[in-house]
Amino acid sequence: MGLYNWYLAARIKLHAAPPPEHVALVITERDLLETDAYDTLEQFFDWAFTYGATRVTVYVSVLDPEAVDPLQRSIEELDAPRSVSVWGPEDTGQPEAPIRVGVGLGGKHEFTEAVRSLAESVVEETINPDAVDAEAIESELVFPTDPDLVIKTGAERLSDFMIWQSVYSELNFTDVNWRNFRKRDYLRALHEFKHRTRRFGE
Repeated sequence: MGLYNWYLAARIKLHAAPPPEHVALVITERDLLETDAYDTLEQFFDWAFTYGATRVTVYVSVLDPEAVDPLQRSIEELDAPRSVSVWGPEDTGQPEAPIRVGVGLGGKHEFTEAVRSLAESVVEETINPDAVDAEAIESELVFPTDPDLVIKTGAERLSDFMIWQSVYSELNFTDVNWRNFRKRDYLRALHEFKHRTRRFGE
């Protein structure tokens, strides 16, 4: 597959459209139980930054709350090409590292907490209700930056992921499960992204 990867990389390089600066990935806790799952995640980070990304966000959906802490620790130990911030449901503030990973931090939870925080500020009269706009909501989100490209492996559904931020993102759904995700799959997603016309809701 080396020749095919070379072909895709050449097509991407020759295309005039800019690469995605912010790439997001949606996987599950079960994906990370697969053999070499963390190695693939390290490689994914390398691919993203090699091909033009300046920021990577990963959302790991979790069914068992008890899995959050072990997953956080395992991800923090990764050999990543940039610094990594790993956030769970109990963490506060906003991570600033180039690689940001949310474990068990669903989009509904994130959005609910943002609205709750603004509501408390209104009650405390530290913010005027008329000042509650899109910018105010974004300032309260854990991951406020909108991804250019969202990659979801294994199924054509977005799940509970960056509900607010992904409104204008380009979505790439692949039938390839995370255990089989390879560089060629990332390059395919990148190639498709470059050939789309982004409209940002227009």
